[in-house]
Amino acid sequence: MGFALLLATAGGLSVANVYYAQPLLEQIGGALHVSAGSLGLTTGVTQLGYLVGLILLVPLGDLVDQRRLISWLTLVAGVGLAGAGFADGPVEFFAACAVVGLASAVVQVIVAYGAVLSPVEQRGRVIGVVTSGVVLGILLARTVSGLVAAALGWRAAFLLPAVLMVVMAVTVNRLLPRRRRAVAASVSYLRLISSVFTLTARDRVFRTRSLLALFLFGCFGALWGSVALPLSAAPWQLSTSQIGLFGIAGAAGALSASGAGRLADRGRAPVVTGVTLVLLLLSWAAIGAAPFSLTLLTLGIVVLDFAGQALHVTNQHLIVAGDPAATSRVIGGYMVYYSIGTGGGAIVATSLYSAYGWGAVCSFGAALAVLALVVWSLDLLPEATRGVRARGSHTGACATGNVGRNG
Repeated sequence: MGFALLLATAGGLSVANVYYAQPLLEQIGGALHVSAGSLGLTTGVTQLGYLVGLILLVPLGDLVDQRRLISWLTLVAGVGLAGAGFADGPVEFFAACAVVGLASAVVQVIVAYGAVLSPVEQRGRVIGVVTSGVVLGILLARTVSGLVAAALGWRAAFLLPAVLMVVMAVTVNRLLPRRRRAVAASVSYLRLISSVFTLTARDRVFRTRSLLALFLFGCFGALWGSVALPLSAAPWQLSTSQIGLFGIAGAAGALSASGAGRLADRGRAPVVTGVTLVLLLLSWAAIGAAPFSLTLLTLGIVVLDFAGQALHVTNQHLIVAGDPAATSRVIGGYMVYYSIGTGGGAIVATSLYSAYGWGAVCSFGAALAVLALVVWSLDLLPEATRGVRARGSHTGACATGNVGRNG
């Protein structure tokens, strides 16, 4: 369990780097003389760097020692954070943000590492613990950076995490074991980085679970990318720090879903998937009450993050089951869908809010949940007639190895 907790800590701290700047944009803009219109580049270049890291760096975990890759990328993230904290102008700051995003993709190497080194019968549990740490990092990063900036200034919100990254790089290099299983040394790097396309085309389990992730994290991005807008408006007019506290509600929901990995280990993935998708849809009814009831909004946030965490863990458990040597590229490819869903959901939601209000945002989120239910339902249809057929490829290994679990 100590192994999983160390990975959860490393993953949470790594992914938090992507979100520290978001509540600090006004302070950063004033200090670096960045216009309001250009401040959006802070999130944009960081997310772009993260997406590039998912495609170009995460698949390297199937070629090189994952422990060393984790250590080096964590160290690079620390350097990027320090660069952002010491930046004197917008060019230096945006460049540092791009480096932070690029290196923070290490979180997916960490998830893959935990999956491949855990015993098969405990894989879901380990993924659940590690992913809980990652989700906590995502949800609490904004709250923590806001509190640190209020006490010590915005630069400290980058410099303190930079120190943590250096410490974590040394720690994982010393304490994590080397990967004991064979890596895909015979696979070219070009083939690795293009694997998201080949996996999508050929692997039904990967395709289904990645589409579910796309719509799931579209919901996630729609909520967290726009919820500050109704909360800062009348009648609530909450401050940035007060809005940040809603991240704690999301974290509570995510943590309460930690048992999803154990259920997946027991072959209960279809039950988890069906229940979580229904909850995801229902959560938007409560979230829609944001302009009128903070209690219902909080309930909706808890339910959405519970459903999201449970489904995310189940997805990862299923897609890595077929081929341990391909874990990094499979996780990296899956997270490309996650990244597109999160960013796209946030962009669409803010545009809808500006044009039509909060009701349109919630309708959009509910529609994404319905699409996820449709994808899952369609994936179940052929299963009843096709049955179990042994196939020699990785695609077949995933499909047959998870028959009855992948719905």
